[in-house]
Parts: sequence; structure tokens; C-alpha cells
Amino acid sequence: MFTQKTALLLVDLQNDFIHARGAYGRAGKFSKEISILPETIAPLAMMFRKLSYPIISTQFTLVPDEQGEPMIAEHLKKIRPFLSKGDFAAGSWGNQLVDELGVPDYLIEKIAYSAFYMTRLEWLLNKLNIKNLIVGGIVTNGGVASTARNAHVLGFGTTILSDGCAAFSADIHHNAILDLSTVSDVKTCAEIMAMFK
Repeated sequence: MFTQKTALLLVDLQNDFIHARGAYGRAGKFSKEISILPETIAPLAMMFRKLSYPIISTQFTLVPDEQGEPMIAEHLKKIRPFLSKGDFAAGSWGNQLVDELGVPDYLIEKIAYSAFYMTRLEWLLNKLNIKNLIVGGIVTNGGVASTARNAHVLGFGTTILSDGCAAFSADIHHNAILDLSTVSDVKTCAEIMAMFK
């Protein structure tokens, strides 16, 4: 059973990744598994709000250069050449958590896979006295995996939502979940809700 030292960590569930009008949607980079995540996680997020447990949203952010063009890592340019000016910009609609998941209690802008890398996440968790993280989001083998492994190294307990995460391939998601089970508990959203009830 979890205590009040538990937070729901939503990794990169942003309009630019998920919404049809977002950067990935406009480029035709759809995944059914990713598109249904907000609907799957929403009841759990609602329960966290009712219990006054914190919800933290990590938001991948592209920082603009002097000309307003996003500074994109070379590896990301190669695999996502469609990213352009205004995509994932801080404060933009595309950068925000999808509406279905409501307004988070805390936002963490991030520039790399792990939500701990060069962010205030560890500081925030310590200030809130959070010891356990329930982790959902995208992609299972990227931001979710890096963040969960980083949390493990830093001494936080983690539970990965097996149906609250997704990748661009079901096989990749499945393999990532198996890998993460070596450093994290793995449960469905329904199983977490049942534990609280």
C-alpha cells in the first residue's frame, strides 16, 4: 500500500506528442497505443486529486536560439526531421499536458529523456517528501525508462503503469516493460486504484 509520500509522474503526455493538431500529429506520427493513454490514465489522475496526492507533469521542451529556431539534439533531428519553430516551445499549447489529464500540481520542463537531467525534479520530490513515484507516459523505452532508472539510482521507489505507458511499437513497449521490471514494480492503472481503495 502506498502512503502520502507518493506522487503520480506523467512523462511527456503533451499536445505536441499526442493531439492530432500537435507536432507529431501534423507529421502523421500517430500511434493508437499512445493516443489512448490519456483516457486510460485519467481515472487514476482523478483519484490522486481526490486524495490530494501530487501530480507532476514532465514536459519535453525545445529551447529557441537567437533566431527563434528550436535547438534540437542531433540524434533527434535525424529521427524527427519535421520538428520546427514553435514545436514544444515553453508556454505553448503544444508543450502543455493534454486536457484529459487536467491541470498538474507541478510542471517539470525537460530537455532530454530523463526528467531528472538538469531539472528541479529531485529537489521538488525531496521538498515534498515524496518517496514513491507512479510513472506513466511516453515513450516506454525513452523518457519513461530513463526517468524510472534515474529515480531508482536516486533511491526513489517506482511503479511503472504497464497500460499507462506506450511506445511507437507494441514490441518495443513490451520489451521495455520487461527491462524496467528489474528496477521497478509494474502494475496496471486498475491495480493501483484497487490498492488505494
